[in-house]
Amino acid sequence: MAMVEIEFARVSVPAVDGVMPAVLCRPSQKASHAGVLVLMEAFGLTPHIEEVTARIAREGYVAMAPDLYYRDLPNNKFGYDQVNEGVTVMLRLDTSKVVDDIRMALRYLKSRGDVVSEKIGVTGFCMGGGFTFLTACELSGDIAAAAPFYGMVQDEWIQAVRKVTVPMYLFFGGADPFIPPSRVQEIDRRFYELGKSYRIKVYPGADHGFFCHERSSHNGAAAEDAWAELTHFFAQHLQR
Repeated sequence: MAMVEIEFARVSVPAVDGVMPAVLCRPSQKASHAGVLVLMEAFGLTPHIEEVTARIAREGYVAMAPDLYYRDLPNNKFGYDQVNEGVTVMLRLDTSKVVDDIRMALRYLKSRGDVVSEKIGVTGFCMGGGFTFLTACELSGDIAAAAPFYGMVQDEWIQAVRKVTVPMYLFFGGADPFIPPSRVQEIDRRFYELGKSYRIKVYPGADHGFFCHERSSHNGAAAEDAWAELTHFFAQHLQR
């Protein structure tokens, strides 16, 4: 698909505890498009996540990244050298509330006249990768595909895979210190035993955060390949 011209906007999404700011990027062409929800890293709704959202929109989607740290505004974005600060805010999150916030973000996307409501995908990175996994478990009825990047997955989420009804593509780094190979194998085994539609790709030597060019762990070859795989996956499951 040829790259398309896009428009960039900041929007307000009704959420559990007030109004959740979000970045929304859409093709300039006045037509209906599939949607993609982009879930942020532990560092917040950073310029990098905004850039990824715009990049997805250029592939022909209405892409939106909600600020899941909206309860901690205004000081809720952190540099990649501020790991402790970001993790501190992440650990304050109430997971059940985050699922409700994501549900409401999906509802907002579906309500837009420029979005094909039954064709919405979810992707996310780091913390957002974990929440993408959880979204597929808890909100499969609201989405059409999910693609988490190096998401840390809790034990109960692995049990909840039984509720997944959408195709998934999971990306991991083979040298990720936070997600050992044994955990990836456990996730793989669970999806396989339940007969789910899924694929897992592990990049040997790639660290946690390999997709982000602003992080010291960036792996250009892995990031380039993962982008090609992600766009093909979404085109397969979201494009009419």
